[in-house]
Formats: sequence, structure tokens, C-alpha cells
Amino acid sequence: MTSIRVRIAPSPTGPLHLGTARTALFNFLFARHLGGTFIFRLEDTDQARSSVEFEKDILNGLHWLGIQWDEGPGIGDEPPGGRGSYGPYRQMQRLERYTEAATRLLAEDKAYYCYCTPEELDAERKRQEAARETPRYSGRCSALSQADRAAFEVEGRTPVVRFRIPSNRTIAFDDIVRGHVEIDTNALGGDLVIVRSDGTPLYHFTVAVDDAAMAISHVIRGEDHLSNTPKHILLFEAMGAAIPKFAHLPLILNPDRTKMSKRKSQTAVAAYRAQGFIPEAFVNYLALLGWSTGTEEEVLSLADLIERFELSAVNKAGAIFDRGRLEWLNGQWIRRLSADDLIDRLRPFLEAELAAGRIDWIPADEDMRALLPVVQERLPTLAAVGELVRFLFVNELALDPTLIVPKRWDIATTIAGLEAARSVIAGVGEVSWEADEIEPPLRQLVEERGWKAGELFMVVRVAVTGRTATPPLFDTMVALGYERTLARLDRAIEQLQAVAAT
Repeated sequence: MTSIRVRIAPSPTGPLHLGTARTALFNFLFARHLGGTFIFRLEDTDQARSSVEFEKDILNGLHWLGIQWDEGPGIGDEPPGGRGSYGPYRQMQRLERYTEAATRLLAEDKAYYCYCTPEELDAERKRQEAARETPRYSGRCSALSQADRAAFEVEGRTPVVRFRIPSNRTIAFDDIVRGHVEIDTNALGGDLVIVRSDGTPLYHFTVAVDDAAMAISHVIRGEDHLSNTPKHILLFEAMGAAIPKFAHLPLILNPDRTKMSKRKSQTAVAAYRAQGFIPEAFVNYLALLGWSTGTEEEVLSLADLIERFELSAVNKAGAIFDRGRLEWLNGQWIRRLSADDLIDRLRPFLEAELAAGRIDWIPADEDMRALLPVVQERLPTLAAVGELVRFLFVNELALDPTLIVPKRWDIATTIAGLEAARSVIAGVGEVSWEADEIEPPLRQLVEERGWKAGELFMVVRVAVTGRTATPPLFDTMVALGYERTLARLDRAIEQLQAVAAT
């Protein structure tokens, strides 16, 4: 049986995005499920656009997701999850391999030097477009003599290296996801530039050389690479290398079925992390973007995914990114966290609230632990904790008097309701300050006065929280505390009386 070896090969020209993260995850799950090897390499030959910051973002994002690779240069630090201490392979550190491969292709006349200038290529393209022809390189440098080459070099032209693409040939392969695929070589744009004039290799060449050198058995990548596969197959053939199996994953789409892009969608993984999505949920959701377990189960751990993952269950159709579903799944995972774990994860978001001036202090761990029964069931993301509990940790509550008066009450009735509720609540006492001690006397008050419970409770809710929507009212009051609840009721009554007096 062929050893399973797969890879993820992003370019550090942008942050880790959803598509790359999903592709990395599928490769990782496939390798772990079959006991294979997962490799990470950076395709960093685009030096003008590559950056250390983007490389760090990719590395941090993959570590955050729990995706670890199995080989590479030693870096001296044990990555989270423990499978050895490896950095990624970097193509700029492998230039000798590409030079050797290009030299061999040139020697075997499978590649040649091309001296065409950008202006000549642009004019050629415009002529083809005017004639309604598919743009492709004409091959004008494919049979240059030694004298021709010498003459161009006297002019100061520096050549690129082009790989010969045969005409009138059909490249066929069986894709694990998409089935049988056939592509005519005449649609590939003509002979392919594989080495720039400055000597640096280009993507199609480096990916084929590296996949061959690393004995990659399965190339699992996005559907947008499908049209590149014939070029890579031809390069494998020219180098005498084994051709891997291919699996092209469906695109991730917006709800309107357009392709997700950074111009119209949130695609950076780091942004979702900053918004309070947790890695357990994010990995779970990414795995379900284009893949199915064949069951109704949706909440799956990384171990569950590794156990069940099959490439044959990946769908051809585009995967719709549904943020609502992601939030639901995130909430499910948040509810599974232990109290101490959740408090640790919430702390950075409360610190951000404090830094932004939206709260006046950060609660102690024991205070947060008391709040968890109120908030844990209601958090779609960790960042939502601010909106949910912000009113608890401010010294002066901002109260909008227009929110406190119900539609069917006037301001006088509202003041009377608050005063009556304040008296009942004060009678509960601090010693008996529990939700099931606060609620019954307030319901008795409602019955005696002939009010609707929902109207009085909303008046009390806005008075003590400043909001019309909070966790359950009586649990909220318990969390706020006896003295602070009464103080806020008094403040609300004073504000309404001032409004009534004007």
C-alpha cells in the first residue's frame, strides 16, 4: 500500500483565510484517519508580497485550530499538541532543488529559454483578443538557435524558462471528489513560464517539484486549482515522478452562492477568533463545510472528526458559509466548557471591555463563577459576554427614560409600579436574596394591582439593567446584588419623577 503523505502549502501573502484553514483541516483529518503524514510548507517565492506577519498569522491560526504537522526543519519549540518540534518547509530555502530540476528539463529539451519582452507578449495577447482567439503563448521562442539566443542577450534581454506544453492532448485523471476529469492542453495557455528572469521559480513549477520530492500521495486542495492540475501532471511526467491522486474540494460560498472573498466577506480566521469563536467549534464547523458524516450529528470533537473523516464523503457542490449555524455550534461548545476553562477564555474579552471604558471593573473569578449559570447558556460567542453582563460592572448605569415606560402605561403608572416593586423587593431582604424568593411576591403584586406581569417585569428590568433584553430577570437581580438593585430602582424612580415634573 502506498504511504499516505499529504500537505498544505499556503503562500504568506495574506492572513490565514477560511479556504486555506478548511483545506489544511481536511488534509490533517485524512492523514490522521489513515495513519499517514501531514506536511506543511510555505510557498514563499513571491517575495514582493510575502511577509513575516502573514507567516506568523498562518502558523498561529493553524496552531489555534489544533492542526499539527509531522515533519519539517526543527525549530526548537514544542508546538501545542506535541507531535514533535517542526517548522514549515520554506520554498525560498529550497531554491537549489528548483534550479536542478529546471536545468534537467532544459537539458532534455522539455523546457527552453524565452526572451520575449512584456511589450511583445502584451501585443500578442491583444492580437489574439482582437481575433477572438483564446489567449495563449505562441511559442515564438520555442525553437531558437544558439545565434538567436546570443543576439537577444546582446540586446540585454534576460530570459525566463518555459516548460513545453504539448498541443492537442487530453489530460485525464480521476478526482476523488469530482470524478473523471478531462482537460484539453490547448486550453492551458501555451508553454508555461516556470522560472522568472531573475532566476526565482514560479508556483506551478515549485509545487510539482516539491510534491515529487516529498512523495506526496494525495493532493487535496480547493476546486479553484482544478484547472492547474493538467499542468502539474505534465510536469510530474516530465520529471519522471509518480503522479499523486487528486481531490479538489468545493468552494466556500456566501449565502447568495457567490464565492467568499475578502472584499465582500469576512474570510480571515483571526477575525473569527477575535470575535469570540472557540477552536473546538470552528474546527467542527469547518469540517462540515463540504463534508458530511452521513448522520444527523453536528457537534463533533477533533477526535470524532479524525475517526470518521472520509474523502469520499466530500460533496461536489459549493459549501454555504452560514454564520448563524456557526454561532449555534459555537454556543453548543461553549456550554460544554468547564467553569474554570470558560472563565479563562472570557477574561480577555472582559479586559477588552474595560480598556474600551464599557465597564468599570473586571469581576473576580468567584463572581464570574456565580454568573456562569446566567450567561453560559446564552453566549453565542465569547465576545458576547460584554453585551450580556456589561450592566453588572458599571458604577453609573446609563438609563434611557423612554425605554422604561411600557406602551400601555403612562409615566405616572410606571413610577407607581417601580415604587411598589421597590417596596416588595426590599422586603425580600439580603439574607433571602435568591431568584425563587424574589419572583413570588412580585407576581403577587401584579395580581393585586391588576397589571400584566410582563409589563411590570420589563419596567424593573430596564430600571436595574438599562436594557430591555437581559438574562432572566430574577437571576440578573441576584447577580446584581440586593443593595445595588435597590439603588438602581431608586435612581430610576428619581429620573422618571424629574421627567414627569418638566
